[in-house]
Amino acid sequence: MRIAEPVAAPWKAELALRFERAGARSVLAARRHDGPLVVQKPLYPEGGEVCHAIIIHPPAGIAGGDELELSLSAGPGAHALLTTPGAGKWYRSAGAQASQRLQFEVAPGACLEWLPQETIVFDGALATLASEVRLAGDARYLGWEILCLGRTGSGERFGKGEIRLDNRLYRDGKLLWIERGRIDGGGALLDSPAGLQGQPVCATLLAAGAPFDLAACRAIEGLAVTQLPGVLVGRYLGNSSEQAKQLFARLWAVLRPALAGREAVEPRIWRT
Repeated sequence: MRIAEPVAAPWKAELALRFERAGARSVLAARRHDGPLVVQKPLYPEGGEVCHAIIIHPPAGIAGGDELELSLSAGPGAHALLTTPGAGKWYRSAGAQASQRLQFEVAPGACLEWLPQETIVFDGALATLASEVRLAGDARYLGWEILCLGRTGSGERFGKGEIRLDNRLYRDGKLLWIERGRIDGGGALLDSPAGLQGQPVCATLLAAGAPFDLAACRAIEGLAVTQLPGVLVGRYLGNSSEQAKQLFARLWAVLRPALAGREAVEPRIWRT
């Protein structure tokens, strides 16, 4: 008689952060977490005006049924930069959907930069990725998502499974950007000339809150950059998540002086 293997209970994890301006410094004023989603102590590699924070998911991967929720608020005048220590991994699922939801609120005069490392979706994963960014007044925002379909280093393709996407950006309640979609493993979209063109890595960068030098942005080869009302959109489609991150870092270096009045300073964790 065959004994069924035990099924691990899914993780339910929530992390809520609040950043505020305290004199000349931006500080992590409040944090609350439930489950395996935490933040390291604040870091100040470019002085007290910008608070860097690293979001950590100790299990290192997201399995079927897991639910992660990150909510963040940046108060008036605060400046926060968030990243992750390594690639996010979405594992094959036996049938349960896994989800990650981001909810960001940025007050007038505040700036938020969301610069996670790549997301790797394993063959057979069932994933929902959703984000909602709400800007108030002259708030500024820059964020990206780098999505790798399959473990390309080992030759794996996204042959089965499903990814659902729902990403929205608002200013003062007005919708500036919405992208909803579904990527089916092995589906026609993966190889379609109107879809992913056979490429395993797709990535999107959004920036809002300042006038940007569009010509300088478009001079970065390997990216498609579009200026829409109220938001600049950068796109990558290719076969390398590392290349996507390098090109986005170059675009960030062009955008950040206009967005935040300072040069780009890479998070130290990217070099480890």
